[in-house]
Amino acid sequence: MNRRFALIQALVSLIALAAVVWWASRQEAPELPSGAGDIAWLGAALGLYAIATLLRGERWHHILALTDVKAKRSDCYALTTVGYMGNNVLPARAGEALRVVLLSGRCGASKRTLLGSVVAERLLDVIALVAIFVVVVYGVLSATVLPTDRPLLVTGIGVLLLLVAAATVWMLRRHHVFERVRDWLRPLADAPRALLGREGVVLLAATFVLWAFEAGVYLAVAKSVDLGISATGALYLVALTNFVAALPAAPGSIGTFDAAVVWGAGKLGATGSASLSYLILLRFVLYVPITVVGFVVLVTRYGGWSRLRSAVRLDAGAEASRA
Repeated sequence: MNRRFALIQALVSLIALAAVVWWASRQEAPELPSGAGDIAWLGAALGLYAIATLLRGERWHHILALTDVKAKRSDCYALTTVGYMGNNVLPARAGEALRVVLLSGRCGASKRTLLGSVVAERLLDVIALVAIFVVVVYGVLSATVLPTDRPLLVTGIGVLLLLVAAATVWMLRRHHVFERVRDWLRPLADAPRALLGREGVVLLAATFVLWAFEAGVYLAVAKSVDLGISATGALYLVALTNFVAALPAAPGSIGTFDAAVVWGAGKLGATGSASLSYLILLRFVLYVPITVVGFVVLVTRYGGWSRLRSAVRLDAGAEASRA
């Protein structure tokens, strides 16, 4: 099953990347920022993304505190960068597993509890992104980003999605996946349940702030290449690209993220050359610095890959002895 999933990820990325490369080959050469003002906007984008990353680390620290996990704030901040680095260079979003394994060794909490905190993070993100997408798309941008003049296309897409969902559910039920997933997820529910109180509302509000900062990154990069999108357009792109990036794909959402950016920018009125410039710089800002920082943190603070492999082997041995 792991090999099949890896093959699916590779195929999805290859198809999406091939489509983007084909599209890019038909555009004029991209123009990268050269003036002082454009460079300043690019620097602002990097600063905003650093703030968003710090907010993610702080949010994780608060989620862990709700489940009585005594983790250091510095570890939460540092491992957030390590997690992003892992997601960008390893398959199957393995960065989440990286930070769970490394934090477990530092604070002594069970990996199931820590994984539950990651699930809680993703729930907060999904709620915030869905709300942003619905409000922005249907309340502000519907005339430009929704094909309202093509009811057959909209209906066809809806029917196709329903058929895919039905086929997926049938396959999962046939292999009794739901029962196995339910039994496996039961110990992970502490952190998500903790979000149901007043603290959960505060964390959700903080999540909206976090995504507003990330939308600021998208907007600042657009300013650096003179791409005329509004703040609502930046929010739309944030939600769209993150939904598409959740699809099975190669590390770093290769192909899927790129396709979402150029498609969304085009819907907002950007030309092909401007969209290509925007894509190149946005991918750099969102993926390169945090990957470098995460790798440096992994090596200098947590002992690098060798120590991680040792921790994984010890954990596997403990699981085998309990079995």
